[in-house]
Amino acid sequence: MSEDTASERVADDQSGRSLPSIPGRYVAGVVGLLVLAAMPVLADMEIGLGVPGVFVFTVDQLFLLDLTAALYFGMFAMSWDTVSGYTGQISFGHGLFFAVGGYTSALLNLGFGIDPLLSIPVGIVLAAVAGILIGVPALRLRGPYLSLVTLVAPLILLQLFIFRSDVFGGELGLRDPEPFLGFGVSQASTVFYIALALFVLIMALLLLVTRSDAGRVFTAIREDEDAVASVGLNPAKFKIFAFVLSAAVGGLAGAMYVHTPIGGPTPSELFSTTVNVEVIIAAVLGGMGTIVGAAIGGIFVGLVPILLDEVGVVIPVLGVPVGEIDFLLFAVITLFLLFVLPGGILRSVLNAGSRVRGWRRGDEVATDGGRPERVVTRVARRWYDGLREEGGDDDE
Repeated sequence: MSEDTASERVADDQSGRSLPSIPGRYVAGVVGLLVLAAMPVLADMEIGLGVPGVFVFTVDQLFLLDLTAALYFGMFAMSWDTVSGYTGQISFGHGLFFAVGGYTSALLNLGFGIDPLLSIPVGIVLAAVAGILIGVPALRLRGPYLSLVTLVAPLILLQLFIFRSDVFGGELGLRDPEPFLGFGVSQASTVFYIALALFVLIMALLLLVTRSDAGRVFTAIREDEDAVASVGLNPAKFKIFAFVLSAAVGGLAGAMYVHTPIGGPTPSELFSTTVNVEVIIAAVLGGMGTIVGAAIGGIFVGLVPILLDEVGVVIPVLGVPVGEIDFLLFAVITLFLLFVLPGGILRSVLNAGSRVRGWRRGDEVATDGGRPERVVTRVARRWYDGLREEGGDDDE
């Protein structure tokens, strides 16, 4: 990831002195958080957003709950990015940690009457233990073998849940546990602000870790694990740390999610194959190895299918309402974004912003001295060049 340097400066036109400028990604992040923080205010006014006659959704209490679920999924995506995006240890079954946290807290609350304030930390601890149980044996494995282990683990857990359906509720899951601090549907704004505060806290924590010396070792392991060992560092120690940290954060997200009015301790919500795939899509789409990108991708994946489901517009050729094929359209949109934004949403936006700033400063000009090529033009040109290469060059 290209980092904006804090030492970047702009000239003060009046005094001639150089003043420190705020990197654009920080400004965008603060604006994004402010927009999220303003959502409960918009929900109280029930403001509609969209194009009248085509698609309008109302920001109301139900939307706040959907956004709350998306924030917890964003936390889950950040936990995946910590271990897979930075160390390169691709996990195909990260829902295991999401489920351990959620089911542990729900079972303690439903079976023993333990308050979520106590059951949630237990869920985090057990998720971290699961990270050790998966991470330590997997140290001998690399590449697809490690990924296969992480893929099989949640399948074993699902079979265990079905075998002991008297305890875990089988494929239908458990009934809803008590809401966190007693906040239910009628306190949607409070539920949302709790999720947002936790979302920001986890993002700050993971950014601190991944920008520290440990984070640099994570990245070095991803690039060349043997090189890390050759300088006297123990890659196994750092990989276990990444696994445990990632598992604990995933467990926290799962434990909090089941205690929201919109979440529940069921396999389909916590560790189904769809959940395991969606968290990978979220991190890759947002930008692997960035944390912030994974958070953006998590909100995108958690929210867009819900918004598409509310669209009542009929597709002309197919004669089918958008809401009936929302997941198909979501998959097509995701595939398109992965094609045009191969580095992820975050990197693409930052690169575009850098090009715009460079063009405004006169740093970037086209070969003929004019403006740089537009993104749409560049994509079309690459597509056309690809067709020419596949079809052969007629000029030769």
